Amino acid sequence: MGAKGQRMINLLKTAYLICAMLLGLYAASQLILILLYLRYRRQLAPLPAVDELPAVVVQLPLYNEPYVVRRLLAAAVALDYPRDRLTIQVLDDSNDETPEIIAREMQRLCQTGVNIQHIRRKIRVGYKAGALAYGLDECTAEFLAVFDADFVPPPDFLLRTIPYFLTNPRLGIVQTRWGHLNASANWLTQAQSLAIDAHFMIEQPARNRSNLLLTFNGTGGVWRRECIEDAGGWSAETLTEDLDLSYRAQIKGWQYQYLPDIVVPGEIPPVMSAYKQQQARWAQGTNQALCKLFFPVWRSDLRLAAKVMATHHLVQYLPHTIMLLMFFLSPLLILSGVMDDISLTWLGVLGFIPPMMHIMAQYEMGSNLPRRLMYFPILMVIGTGLMLNNAVAAFKAFYGRLTYRSGEFVRTPKFGNRKTKTYTMPRGWLFYVELACALYAIFGCIVALQILPGMVFYMLLYAVAFSAMVGWNFYDQWQLNRLPLMPEVEADAEEALVANEEVDPEAVTDARYERVYS
Repeated sequence: MGAKGQRMINLLKTAYLICAMLLGLYAASQLILILLYLRYRRQLAPLPAVDELPAVVVQLPLYNEPYVVRRLLAAAVALDYPRDRLTIQVLDDSNDETPEIIAREMQRLCQTGVNIQHIRRKIRVGYKAGALAYGLDECTAEFLAVFDADFVPPPDFLLRTIPYFLTNPRLGIVQTRWGHLNASANWLTQAQSLAIDAHFMIEQPARNRSNLLLTFNGTGGVWRRECIEDAGGWSAETLTEDLDLSYRAQIKGWQYQYLPDIVVPGEIPPVMSAYKQQQARWAQGTNQALCKLFFPVWRSDLRLAAKVMATHHLVQYLPHTIMLLMFFLSPLLILSGVMDDISLTWLGVLGFIPPMMHIMAQYEMGSNLPRRLMYFPILMVIGTGLMLNNAVAAFKAFYGRLTYRSGEFVRTPKFGNRKTKTYTMPRGWLFYVELACALYAIFGCIVALQILPGMVFYMLLYAVAFSAMVGWNFYDQWQLNRLPLMPEVEADAEEALVANEEVDPEAVTDARYERVYS
């Protein structure tokens, strides 16, 4: 090998080592969150006693949600709160049959005595952020609760969240924990629920109780109007308007209360195409927020630890890009013979930190650990397979920052209990790149087996992950083409749910998915 070739190999080796160190730093930060959680795990916020409840507006931002809107409206109307102080804003930007469904439901629901407003904008400016800002201008209430279309708030939600604001004038945000309407639908939803539980059971409490910055999760929370206005209002500059506004509010000095004991169940994407779409939006939006908020965070009066952990939070989707670079470099470095000089044992040890967080989350929830953790390998495969999907989203975020384009807010499809081919997603160029990556990973396995057997596991993980992405694409298309119509028994159950009768929404939703996707 010539001098130029050797310099190139050394450069690639250096890049690989830098990537490994960055991944190690990120994993170490996860360990810090675990330790913080253990330190403050018993620090709970008791519900304050209040004499009088204030006016509250419940905002329901919608865009083409015909399969879940009736369930959402029923849950909103069922909220236990004085009727003269409760207003429900249906912020409907839909251009399908959703407005007609809402109009029919409102004729019936208005008889309950709740003030329901069906608000439609002529132009969908600013996507969800624009809808929430528009609704804010249309009301005078001091407190605003937000629920996405696929979430079902419990009846006592407002009674268990609003009192915290009344005893602390600097409290700007209250966030509750996400639950799952369809966690047992299939392997994909089981794996996703593990990741969601780890975030809401460990990371969010750790950040909140140790006075670190944390994000509003977009739904299942309440805002103080003064906090929104003081922080600059809802902005469509990023695709994660919730992260953006909540960070700006906390930088301004507003306090945040996270309540893990209040659970608002929501629908998990049951097909990989919808999940990848959701993850791409979150990855792009979070990296947009990184570009927008990095310097404001470090110029703020926050303590150093808060700034460091805020940065850790804002870069949470960059490890996928780093992993992708390491994946591309690995076979080349194995062939060149320099991987023998690289010891990654320490990185393998740090790799046990994410499983620790998932185990702790399920233990704290009182789950059946063996049954729940059997899906962790699937989560690991999915997380690895999303490298390309989320790296492309990160590139769009940084490129958009340079060209002053925020990108399009692509909603995550919600399926409810309906058969539909509306959400059958076309096979784009990303599918073929994932296929090429799967073949490249298989090549890497062969190379590692012959030259460096110690790397076989890592290359095999890449091969399985990308092959799973390709296989899931075919599987999703096949399943969506054979979705059965909702049986009468499930239709009756959903009608009862909409009528506010005693029906377990999780049982209604899970029954259909278990039959179709298992």
